[in-house]
Amino acid sequence: MPRGSRRELLSDAAIEVLAREGGRGLTHRAVDREAEVPEGTTKNYFPTRQALLEAVGKRMADEHRDAVARLHELAPESVSVAELVQLYRAMLERARGGGRSQFLALFELYVESVRRPELQRTVGQMAMTNVESALGLRKAAGLDGQVRDAALLDAFFLGLAISMLALPDDMLDTVGFTDTERLSQSLLRAVRVDAEPVQCALWEDDFISVG
Repeated sequence: MPRGSRRELLSDAAIEVLAREGGRGLTHRAVDREAEVPEGTTKNYFPTRQALLEAVGKRMADEHRDAVARLHELAPESVSVAELVQLYRAMLERARGGGRSQFLALFELYVESVRRPELQRTVGQMAMTNVESALGLRKAAGLDGQVRDAALLDAFFLGLAISMLALPDDMLDTVGFTDTERLSQSLLRAVRVDAEPVQCALWEDDFISVG
């Protein structure tokens, strides 16, 4: 097997282990077992746990970038806002379906980067890939905006996704998080570059100055 293909195989296995077992369960031996390769193979390609976590981040960023590229190849240069809503709806539904492992691994990486600052660069690069994709989709739909607007959109999306994975079904239904159509519409409405800034003296006087 070509070295590049073996790296991808091991990275995919690491994503599955990270999603299923969490950060503490991500070991070289666990990845060997998941990938069904001889013991020591993962350590040969990724000698340290840091290298293994970085490989997960890079693999996920590459997969997301490739998926967006395929989307642009299949879709017209411009899309309607309604089509963009449907795209985000599909991504939210994927979080609880076929893409569950990828989302769980993503959230585990975020937590790991809080505890291990040396990972923040890798996670930041992965996050920036998502932001750039969100910005491109907004522009394709004729929505104005800058990087910070796309970053907010991505952050809101991830917040919804982790809630949909972590909360019980009855609560999700109560708060309306099972209605992915409405959630997707709300996502796009939440990030509006033409919204007026909110002035609130009460916050400034009673909260911001506290301490």
